[in-house]
Amino acid sequence: MLVGKDSVADALLRHFGSLKALSRASFRKLRQFLTRRQAEAVMVGLSVGNLAETEHALLTPLSTAEAIYKANLDMKGLHQEVVRVVLLDSQLRCITKVEISKGTVNASFASPREIFRPAITHSSFGFALAHNHPSGSVSPSDADLRLTKRIASGARILQIKFLDHVIVGQAIAGRPGYFSFQEAGLL
Repeated sequence: MLVGKDSVADALLRHFGSLKALSRASFRKLRQFLTRRQAEAVMVGLSVGNLAETEHALLTPLSTAEAIYKANLDMKGLHQEVVRVVLLDSQLRCITKVEISKGTVNASFASPREIFRPAITHSSFGFALAHNHPSGSVSPSDADLRLTKRIASGARILQIKFLDHVIVGQAIAGRPGYFSFQEAGLL
């Protein structure tokens, strides 16, 4: 039985320690405990759950840091830093999301040129920047602060609304799973 009391899902959560760790498990790891069909079902279920939550978040205006975070929940399970620009229409609804760069487990390089190119190409009213910290920590690094200042300056010159820069991580001890440069007064 995949779900329910004394289920495979319960056993997997006990083994991996958390849903986050389970969601990062490879197919090969899952196959150590499950049949091929069960492992596929777990992988699909975890993926569909993230996609459904993200898709629902994209239907509403991304006018808050929490909304931007929810629209980028799929970044939580990534093993390397990814920088993404979320392009917005004048109602602050998502036009599209564009992955700008992939980095290492603790760093990613993105230049203003790559960030502004899709905003200009798609004639977006504005954009939000999102990137993840695979460690789960949402504390901004010095590089995050410098990049945000450079992007804010460029957005003013180009007259494109820079709504926020959100770091996607994990909720810890009652704190949200994100950091917002806008909410922190750094934008």
